[in-house]
Amino acid sequence: MIHKKAILFAFAALMLSLAAGCAAVFPAADAERAEESVPETVRPIEKAEATEGVLRDNRALYEAEDNLSVITMYLTVSRGNSADGSDHTWEEVNAHSAYYYNAKGIDRYKAEGILQIDETGEGVGEGSFGYGETVPNVSVQIRGQASSQSAQKNYKIRIKEDRGTFRGQRTLNLNKHQNDPYRFLNKLSYDLLTSIPQLLSGRTQFVHLYVDDRTEDHAQGFADYGLYTMVEQVNRTYLRSHGLDENGQLYKVNFFEWGKYEAVMMSPDDPEFDRAQLESYLEIKGDEDLGKLQSVIEQVNNYAIPIERIIDEHFDAENICYWMAFNILIGNYDVGARNLFLYSPLNSQKFYMICWDMDAAFRTSYLAETGYHEAESWEHGLTQYLGLTLIRRMMQAPAYRQMLMRAVDDLYQNHITAAVVSEKVERCRQVTAPFLFAQPDLGNAPIRNRAVYDRLTARIGSEVDANYAVFQESLQKPWPFFVGVPAADPDGEGLVLTWGASYDCRGEEITYRYVLARDPLFTDVIDREDGLRVPLAVTGSLTPGTYFLRVVATNASGRSMECFDYYNVDDYGKSYGCYAFVVHADGTITALESGET
Repeated sequence: MIHKKAILFAFAALMLSLAAGCAAVFPAADAERAEESVPETVRPIEKAEATEGVLRDNRALYEAEDNLSVITMYLTVSRGNSADGSDHTWEEVNAHSAYYYNAKGIDRYKAEGILQIDETGEGVGEGSFGYGETVPNVSVQIRGQASSQSAQKNYKIRIKEDRGTFRGQRTLNLNKHQNDPYRFLNKLSYDLLTSIPQLLSGRTQFVHLYVDDRTEDHAQGFADYGLYTMVEQVNRTYLRSHGLDENGQLYKVNFFEWGKYEAVMMSPDDPEFDRAQLESYLEIKGDEDLGKLQSVIEQVNNYAIPIERIIDEHFDAENICYWMAFNILIGNYDVGARNLFLYSPLNSQKFYMICWDMDAAFRTSYLAETGYHEAESWEHGLTQYLGLTLIRRMMQAPAYRQMLMRAVDDLYQNHITAAVVSEKVERCRQVTAPFLFAQPDLGNAPIRNRAVYDRLTARIGSEVDANYAVFQESLQKPWPFFVGVPAADPDGEGLVLTWGASYDCRGEEITYRYVLARDPLFTDVIDREDGLRVPLAVTGSLTPGTYFLRVVATNASGRSMECFDYYNVDDYGKSYGCYAFVVHADGTITALESGET
C-alpha cells in the first residue's frame, strides 16, 4: 500500500469542499425536525379516497371476465404484402431477435393471419371472434427484447382496422415468459394489483395457442404452441378503457433514470430529433409533445428547487409510494429504470407510474434453488430505486420515507399477504402445470421436475414476509453509490481510486473499505483498506491487465452497502459491488463493461 501524503491531502481537500457543497443538496437526516417543517400536503397518510387529480382504475374491467380460464386461439398465418411489411414467411418472422432488427434499423417482419378465438371450450362458434373469417383479419410479429432470442417467441397480434376488437382491444400481446420458472408470475402480479386502489392494473388471460403456417406452398395444419399469457397493452385504448385521458402523454420506459438526456430529449419538430435514439430510453405511446416531460426533468435535476414542490406540482406522492411498495413486496427487482409506463393527462402537470412486465417478481426461492446470484445487495428493498434521481431526492425527505413505509405496511397487511399470494399461486399453478409439463412447453421449461415445481411454488407466499423484512433492513443501511474511473497519481507511482459519497438517512457517520483483486469474485486480492472517512484511496502501481474493485460503505450502526457497480459472471450471476477496469500498456485506464473481457 502506498501512502502518498501530498496526493491524499489534495484529494481530501477536494472531497471536503465537495461534501460541503453537497450538504445543502443532501442534508443529514433529522427526522423529527424535518417532520415538523414538511408541508401538510406531503405528510404520510393512512389511505386516500378517490379525489380529483388522484389516479383510480376502472375495477369493473376485472369483474367482467374469468381471467383464470384458458381460452384457445387459432392463428392461420399467410404471406401479406410488401406495402405494410407483412410479406414474410412464418419462418422469417420467427428467425430473428429484436437485436437483428435494431442492428439493421428495420421494422420487425410480419405476416398476415386469420385469428379465431374459442372462449368457452366449445369451439369457435357464432359470436366468437373470427367466426367465419376467410381473409386475414390480423397481422402478427414477434415482441419483446431479450426474450426474442429464445426458441419460443412472444407475439404481438394486431387486429386490422374495421375488423373488430377482442374485449375492446386491437393489440393482443401473447407472452411465453420464457425465463419465468413458473410461467405465471406476471399474471399473478397483475391479479394482485386489481385490489389496490392506488394503482392501475391490466387485464390478463391464459391462452392456448395453435398456429397453422400457410406462408409456404404446403399446408402444415394447426401446430400446438402451448400456453401463453395475454397481457393488456398500455396504449390509447388502455387509457380509454381504464377511464383515463386517451389524449394524454404516455411513455413506455425502456431505460430512464430521470437524467436530462439532453442529446435525445428534444422536440420531434427539431431537425436533429432522432426518434429511435429517444425511444431507446422512452417510447412515445401517446401525445407527441415532449415539452411537459422536459420541463419536469429539468426541475428534478435542479437541486435549488425543493423536492416537495416538484412532487406537489408534478407527481402524486401516493402513486409513487404505492408503486414502489408493491414492487418491493412482490420482490420485483427488474423495475425502476425500466418496465413501467409514465402517464400524464393532457391538461394536467402531473405524471403517474403504471406497472408493466413484472415477471421478475417472486424469484427468491427459485434463485436459492439454482444458486444463481441476482436480486441481492442493493437490488431489492428501498435501495433498488436509488439510482433514479427523482426517487433518490424524494427519499431523502423523511416525510416521503414515512409515506413509503405506510404504503408498504398497508399492502402487507391488507393486499399482499402471504395467505392471499399463496391462494392465488395455487389457482395459477393448477392452470399452468398441465401445460408446463407437456410438450411443447416442457422442452423449454426452466423447471422440468414436477416435484421441484410444486415445492417451489408452495414457497412463493412466504416470500412476501422475506421481502418485507428486506425492506425494513434496507431502511437501516447507507445508500449505494457509483465508482469512478481510477486515475494515475501525478507522480506516476500509484493509482487514485475514487467513488461517490454514500448517504445515511439517520445522519450516521459513514466509513468505506475497498478491495482490489484480479478476479470478479475477489479470490485473488492484491490490495485492501478499511476505515476510510473520505471516498478515495491510493493504491500501488498496477501492471497492464484487468482489475476488479469492490467498495463498501458502513454506517456507525454497522450496516453495510456495496456500490451500485456489478459484474456478470457466467454460471454465478452478479458479483455485486464490483467495478471492473483495464490498465492499458500506455498507462491509460478505462472502465470495463459487465461481460466484456
